[in-house]
Amino acid sequence: MPVESPLPTALIVMGVSGSGKSTIAELLAAELGWPFRDGDDFHPPENVAKMHAGTPLTDEDRWPWLAAIAAWIEEARRRGGHVIVTCSALRRIYRDALRDGHGDVRFVYLEGTKDLIASRLAKRKNHFMPPALLDSQFATLEPPGADEAPLAVSIGATPDEIAAMVLEKLAGFSRGSKSPR
Repeated sequence: MPVESPLPTALIVMGVSGSGKSTIAELLAAELGWPFRDGDDFHPPENVAKMHAGTPLTDEDRWPWLAAIAAWIEEARRRGGHVIVTCSALRRIYRDALRDGHGDVRFVYLEGTKDLIASRLAKRKNHFMPPALLDSQFATLEPPGADEAPLAVSIGATPDEIAAMVLEKLAGFSRGSKSPR
């Protein structure tokens, strides 16, 4: 999928719950000066209630959420701007819906082991996504393939190091590299 400009309209920071999406997205937004929205803010109240109750979301639950994120990206595209948003984007069909046929959406894939992420979730307070849903997140996860050209980074480093790796990969891609991995 060709990239339509040197920098994407949208960077979508993706991964399972607890991978550090919000932290990394905030660092990237501060460095790039792009508006940031947490994908959780796009969930309808019914989705939040289901997750809080420990019930995994279905595809039917996710489509309105994904459509709302895609609409926000489209607004940025129409303005000629850039945005950063977090979204688990666990399956290829979800990422395709967020791209909506455009090559100007890039995914930052935060990769981590189930044990590492479980330890992070155990420390998290006041979040509607309970650690018990981690198994369903990993069961649903379809890591992005090379044809999706993700900016894949391990979450084993510090947040600042992770953000720096993403920015380095993004700069390499915007200089014309076909493979930012």
